[in-house]
Amino acid sequence: MTDSPDQAALPVSEREHIRRRLAAEREETNARIEALSRDFEGIVEANALVAVDDEHDPEGSSTAFERAHVAALLAQARDQLHGLDRALERLERGVYGRCEVCGEPIPMERLEVRPAARTCVRCAENRPR
Repeated sequence: MTDSPDQAALPVSEREHIRRRLAAEREETNARIEALSRDFEGIVEANALVAVDDEHDPEGSSTAFERAHVAALLAQARDQLHGLDRALERLERGVYGRCEVCGEPIPMERLEVRPAARTCVRCAENRPR
């Protein structure tokens, strides 16, 4: 697979549509990160006000779970933001919509569902998890 720009692959209007969509997804993801960060900080602050003994406090395990759950959602949102940034970079280089493994076009249906997709379905299924 080559990484050379092929701007002719996508018409300018289509590139602009994709750029706007990725930017909107990025904005929504940033808003989610901000909200989750506030939630996480609130959980930490609330737990700092009380002496939490997870072993003996019936609420301790649920607050620990809640903190871990929000932390996982926050990490997932940050990963999504990173993926969107990489998709914007691929768009600028002219390789957006091409599988990073086999070089074949990624079907538009997949890109509609996962705009930051880096691989086609076949290559995604064959990748180790």
